[in-house]
Amino acid sequence: MAHRLSRPLPLLALLAFPLAATLPAAAQDESARLAALISKEWEQRLADNPLAQTYAGRHEADGRMPDLSLPVLAAQVDVTRGFIRELKAIDRSKLKGQDVVNYDVFGWQLQSQVEEWEVGQQRFPITSDSGFHTEITRLADGMRFASVQDYENYIARIRALPRFFEQNIELMRDGIRHGMVLPRISLAGYDVTITTHIVDQPEKSRFWGPFETFPVGVPESERPRLQAAARAAIREAAIPSFEAFRDFLAKEYLPASRDSVGASEMKTGREYYEQRVRYFTTLDMTAEQVHQKGLEEVARIEAEMKQIIAEVGFKGSFADFLAFLRTDPRFYAKTPQELMERAAFLAKKADAKLPAFFGRLPRLPYGVEPVPDYLAPVYTSGRYVPAARGSKQAGTYWVNTYALDKRPLYALESLTLHEAVPGHHLQGSLAQEMENVPDFRRDLYISAFGEGWGLYCERLGIEMGFYTDPYSDFGRLTYEMWRAARLVVDTGMHAKGWSRDQALDYMASHTALSLHEVKTEIDRYIAWPGQALSYKIGELHIRALRAKAEKELGPRFDVRIFHDKILENGAVPLPVLSASIEAWIAAAKTEN
Repeated sequence: MAHRLSRPLPLLALLAFPLAATLPAAAQDESARLAALISKEWEQRLADNPLAQTYAGRHEADGRMPDLSLPVLAAQVDVTRGFIRELKAIDRSKLKGQDVVNYDVFGWQLQSQVEEWEVGQQRFPITSDSGFHTEITRLADGMRFASVQDYENYIARIRALPRFFEQNIELMRDGIRHGMVLPRISLAGYDVTITTHIVDQPEKSRFWGPFETFPVGVPESERPRLQAAARAAIREAAIPSFEAFRDFLAKEYLPASRDSVGASEMKTGREYYEQRVRYFTTLDMTAEQVHQKGLEEVARIEAEMKQIIAEVGFKGSFADFLAFLRTDPRFYAKTPQELMERAAFLAKKADAKLPAFFGRLPRLPYGVEPVPDYLAPVYTSGRYVPAARGSKQAGTYWVNTYALDKRPLYALESLTLHEAVPGHHLQGSLAQEMENVPDFRRDLYISAFGEGWGLYCERLGIEMGFYTDPYSDFGRLTYEMWRAARLVVDTGMHAKGWSRDQALDYMASHTALSLHEVKTEIDRYIAWPGQALSYKIGELHIRALRAKAEKELGPRFDVRIFHDKILENGAVPLPVLSASIEAWIAAAKTEN
């Protein structure tokens, strides 16, 4: 669920290749053309989106918000189509090394942006647990707060929220006009994500945080004025924006929302879901192929789960064992503090194991915090929140302390390895620290790669010394089963006509997730078609690459080098990852 230069870099600094001078002249020309195109597109992207500019560590536009009006977005897509034409005019066969990776990843990203627009993804700026209105409450993240001007920029952004909200609302109205709306059931209880921010005092708003204290760079004489301006901005712009969104949701969107749950039930839903499958897997897979792969994985994992049930001597059926796990108090923390302490302990334990499995480790640390109260009731068990590049923040592993009797401790090891290390924090932070690559690649998040890596890391925990207790190992398997079952229920609902109850029953009967988690997860898949496919598809791909490397390299296989190679290019589409690993295997086989 993841996305920084203080000033524009000279063109060739974006793509520095020490061996460029030894390349043939034609190759140098194509490399320079690619570098120029990538640089031009990056500058255009940041100019179009001041929030992205801030997150990239550039602060020239910190007082502005992006323009999300439909005509502007359409014009931006036309510009992207022009970039695709320019990219195709570059002779890929003449590129070498990182240039090939840059070309392929850049092309995939541009094409995905156009396809998303063409199928109408912009009409869904919210999901069942978050959206533009929750992301904007973290507006201060990545911004500078060192001077009076920095604070005035922040206030200006708060003042710009009414237009930002209205433009997102208009995107949703466009969805109503085109019959592309979320199912009503997936928005049950959603108003808490909005009403939490309709406060009676500005000081209670999440936007107030930077005004609690000031750095030395802001004179004492200016602070009362800035606080007064912030109070007025929150009262006159932020709070009314959330009120307007609440009213729109209740009066327009919910009445227009659909009773069906599958994306294919929308007017152009089949084409929409086909694109979502391609986007989230980065592979040319059909929904039926994904569904069958899910059924195969569910059967395999269920057999392993039954072995553990026999090992612990449980007398009863598979369903009885799941009911036992969901109801026995021993498997649940008694206080939020206990859950947080267990998560922090596991995260620190994982930290100590990293040098044995990775040659490169990131400089950026991370912390463990509870999921904010305004999100927790409709939020998943945990998530990683990356830090903006160049900010003074660490990464954050969020743990959900809401409804403790629905957060089983036997799944906490898997959750921690996935969200913190060696999962999302390690992977994302190393990507941000990559050198000699275009800036867009440091911030790029490709779900099949990132979530596939996270799930791979859950299994890697076996080698790292986790899951010594059979119940925690069952927890690992139930998390893997959860991701396998996703392949079945996501495609079942969105391509095969499954009802919500069918999906709930399937997930509940095959995983040890609490029934609360089953509900929130199914509603997430309903509101976010295709995203759930990325985890298992990506993990299977990475595991297949490791199996190939182990087989072909034999005793020369080094797991530390393999992991470094998987992560060295940041997030990439799975075919690009395959090409990279296969090239490494071929080179390693020729070494003495």
